Amino acid sequence: MKTQKNTSRSRKKAIPQPRLLVLHGPNLNLLGGREPQHYGEVTLADINLALARRAEIAGVDLESFQSNHEGALIERIHAARAQEVRYIIINPAAWTHTSVAVRDALAATGIPFIEVHLSNVHARETFRQHSFFSDIAIGVISGLGHQGYLLALEYLLNKLNTD
Repeated sequence: MKTQKNTSRSRKKAIPQPRLLVLHGPNLNLLGGREPQHYGEVTLADINLALARRAEIAGVDLESFQSNHEGALIERIHAARAQEVRYIIINPAAWTHTSVAVRDALAATGIPFIEVHLSNVHARETFRQHSFFSDIAIGVISGLGHQGYLLALEYLLNKLNTD
């Protein structure tokens, strides 16, 4: 009778990669062609690819999600808690100024997040200067274009290394 070696003792248990979630609000699917004077010419696919590449190098599991539907974004935030997402990067887009519901979803999950805006919302129309998110965010990046997402990611990667 052939004996099988029990390899479960000799194998190290795989340490799960930290999970990060990037959320993009309404109309960001139109980046690259939508009002380039405010939002630049980089597409959402370009942003997501750059984030994914950097996260892969760092050994972090990163998912990006965009929706034009407030409920879909809220449901994704709720799911993030069950998936043990450590941090969120969110560009709430127009919901920045209108959505108590998205704010409440973020607050309810307790997942720390960074708020990102492509344009400098403080140099634009008055209604864009109020955010329902900034006071509960761990940080806000505004006006640095697509690089704001990468800066948020770098901050969180550093934070993961010190947690």
